[in-house]
Parts: sequence; C-alpha cells; structure tokens
Amino acid sequence: MELMKTGSVDYDAVVVGSGPNGLAAAILLQQNGLSVLLIEGKDKIGGGLRTEELTLPGFLHDVCSAIHPMAVASPFFETLPLGEYGLEYIYPAVAAAHPFDDGSAAVLKTSVLETADLLGADKNAYLKLIQPLVKSLPDIAADVLAPLHFPKHPYEMARFGLNALAPATQLSKRFDTEKAKGLFAGMAAHSIQPLSNMATSAIALVLMANGHLKGWPVPKGGSKKISEALALYFLSLGGKIETNRYITLLDQLPSARAILFDITPKQLLTIAGHKFSSIYKWQLERYRYGMGVFKVDWALDAPIPFTAENVRDTGTVHIGGSLQEIVESEQLTSKGHHPEKPFVLLAQQSLFDPSRAPNGKHTAWAYCHVPNGSFKDMTDAIEKQVERFAPGFRERIIARSTMNTGQLESYNPNYIGGDINGGIIDLAQLFTRPALRWSPYRTSAKGIYICSSSTPPGGGVHGMCGYHAAKCALKDVFNINVK
Repeated sequence: MELMKTGSVDYDAVVVGSGPNGLAAAILLQQNGLSVLLIEGKDKIGGGLRTEELTLPGFLHDVCSAIHPMAVASPFFETLPLGEYGLEYIYPAVAAAHPFDDGSAAVLKTSVLETADLLGADKNAYLKLIQPLVKSLPDIAADVLAPLHFPKHPYEMARFGLNALAPATQLSKRFDTEKAKGLFAGMAAHSIQPLSNMATSAIALVLMANGHLKGWPVPKGGSKKISEALALYFLSLGGKIETNRYITLLDQLPSARAILFDITPKQLLTIAGHKFSSIYKWQLERYRYGMGVFKVDWALDAPIPFTAENVRDTGTVHIGGSLQEIVESEQLTSKGHHPEKPFVLLAQQSLFDPSRAPNGKHTAWAYCHVPNGSFKDMTDAIEKQVERFAPGFRERIIARSTMNTGQLESYNPNYIGGDINGGIIDLAQLFTRPALRWSPYRTSAKGIYICSSSTPPGGGVHGMCGYHAAKCALKDVFNINVK
C-alpha cells in the first residue's frame, strides 16, 4: 500500500474493518465525495453486528451485540436514512430489568416517573439524579460521544461530568434501597471493570437516560440488519466493499491518500508499526486490554420463566442480585478469578421479534465477564444464575452454543482476549485511548488513522469513533471541514 499526496491513486481512502466504526468512517468519507474502499477480513461484514444460526436451524442468534440503546442515540447514525435500507427497530415496553432473590425486580421503563415510582423510597433520589440528564442529554450527546474538547454546552457537561466521573460504588450511595442500588450497579457493570473505578458511573447514567429518551431496541431480524443497512447505504453513495480480504501488511492495500483502521493497537502495530515513531509505538505497546467475556446462546422451547412477572416482558435482564454481589463479582474477575456467581447480561430478543425462532420457540443470549484470555467454561455458572431467578429455566433448553474468549477473538480479532470494548475504558484510557495525543485518531504516520473502539468514545454500537476519525482525515488530507 502506498499513501500518496498527489497523482494517480486507486482510492482516495481505504477503510480496513467493517464493524460499526469502520462503516461509519467509510460512509462519512464517501458522503464528502471521495472514492472509498471498505475491506473486511471475514466473509461477511459487520464485526460485532452479525446474526447466525448458532444452535439449530431457524434460531437466529446475535453473535455479539444484541440490544442497541447507543445505536438509536448515535448523533451520526440518526442522520442516516437506514430505515430505507431495511433497518427496523422493535422497542420493548421495559428496556431493562434487574431481578432479586425475593421475587421482585427493579425495571427501567420509558417513563422516568414510572421507573422512579417503582423504586419506592428512592423515587426522589432517582428523579434528582436522572431527570436533569434526560433533559440535557439530547444537547450534550455529541459532546459525550466525542474526544476531549471544549463542549458546546459547558454547564450541562460539567453537571453530567461531576456525576459521571464518580465510581459507581460512590454514586450508588445516593440510594437507600437495594432495588435502586442493584439497578444502578447492573447498568454500571456494562463498563466491564471494577465498579470502584473512577468514571464507572458514566456508562450507567448514559444507558439509563437513553432508556428513557430512546429505549433499548432490538433490530428486527437480528443485529446484522444494522450493518447491512449501513453497508447498503454506503454502496448507494458509490462506495465499494471487499470481503474475505484479511490484511496483515500495508503492502496488501491499494494506493490511497488516507487509510483508516477499524482495529485495535495490537493489530495496528503488526500491520503498520514500522511506519510509526518510537514514542507512538511505545504507547501502543503499553495499551491495556480489559476483562473478556464468556457467551452462551440458547434455543428454548418456551420463554424464560422468571419469577418476577415484570422481567418476563423485558428485552434486557441484568442478573447479579445486590449491588455488593455485583461489586465483588467484577472485582474478583478483574483480579483473574472466576466468581461462583458472575454478573450476567441476558437478552430475550425473540419475545419481541418472532423472526428469531420457529413458531412457539424462543432464543436467549447471555454473557458474563471473565479474566482476559480465560478458557474456563462458564456455562454452568451462567445457567445457575439464570435458574436462580427463573426456576425451571434449564428444562426449557433444547440446544446451546458457547464461545470462550479465544473463540470470540477468532470470530473477531478486535476482541483481544475476549475484550469486546477494544481496551479497558478506565479513567487512564478514557480520553487517551489508544495513546496520549492531541488527536487520538491520528497515528504518528501521516495519512494513517485508527478509527476503532480503541479510540474515544470507546465501545458500543454508535459509530462515533469512526465518525470522528473520518472527520480528522477529511480535514488533514482533503482540506474538508465537517461541522
């Protein structure tokens, strides 16, 4: 591959990797009149946005991402006509639920007031914490999902930041009841790190506020429908996609004025490390990956029989019991242990999307956190946790598929050691991922950019890492400024 400033080139830009960030980057570049090639190493596009028959014929399982509160809240995706390209979202009435051992559950509903009412004595505390963010998030979302910069709404961002930077263990002290504390802990555990870490409250607050504003939807037909819609729109603009082309060397690429990599630092060093400065290479070599995940998909002959009725009709279930239990589970995992009672994230897509399973049958999707690179089979531990809140669950399993961290990394090389966030998003790597630079998307080699979840704002299906990297390339290489 040759980066060229002038003269004849094969493409203006090449994007390597077709996850949501690679697709977003390719779209923005193509929207601005460039010739763009998107290259995918697998036979299908999508990265974490794929849906397959993992268990039995007719049972469609999301291979990685399943529920998409950030996709519908993405400032960039919101501007795209994806509905015209086959994407349809289904919105469960209850976005998320958190069951407890006494048969009750805390739930995140669309209405802030309904959610708060169900928290009893913590009603006012919940309203005080969440209502201002629900009001301000539409204005500050673009700043929240961006690299470090001076925000357009500094007062609102400062108010959000004061809470967001707190450890989840600290902010949860706003609540008195186990229900409210457990609900908040389950949200914060999406950060995939100890809840005592700084800034673990950020993802909890954003997920809860988005649940009230946008919901936590399920793509009809599977998560693959998001990547397919993005790809079809990109192609409609004149873009080009090549699959089954796994890149390991720069020389494998056609000539271009800019190249954007939707990969993590480990692969970037292998492919282009010889082009980088010694200090940039030193920083990438010290980039830290976080905990991995162990995933299970089930084919079921009936819905999961949760004891709490309001959990039976929710899209996402956080299984982990009390705040303290979740805190201990995540802390143990971060130290290299496998908790007996892991925190489990579970999705019930077929309750709302009948296309996911044969008539009368159902699917379920779940994972727990494990030490990075773990090969321990966590199937029994996960199923015991589900059975704990849904007695009789195992009797409804007719087939299962499991993936350990090694299998996940084989499926998607960006999942280093099973880390689905492209690197731990703790305070040290929140804004400096993957390296401490004025722009996190620029590498030290001119014309080469990184656009994966290893850049701000990090993991999640929102495409904003790709969007910001493409903006950077447009300005640097093509003198095009995107507002």
